[in-house]
Amino acid sequence: MSDARAVFLSVVLEVNEDGYLATVPGLQGAFAEGDTVEEALFNCVDVVKMISAYRAERGEALGFNEVELGPEMSA
Repeated sequence: MSDARAVFLSVVLEVNEDGYLATVPGLQGAFAEGDTVEEALFNCVDVVKMISAYRAERGEALGFNEVELGPEMSA
């Protein structure tokens, strides 16, 4: 497993006039709307993926809540 990471994100959901708004505090530009909670979350995850890919291309990290995954350590 090389260069494997997990990212933990908090998502804030709010009701708005058009349905729901999902935002990720601390990650600029990470927000999306949807008619349902599920759609707003799905759309927001897509935005986070795009931001992550863009930053990876530039050699930048997301900057928070990243955990590197590696082989399990034996006891």
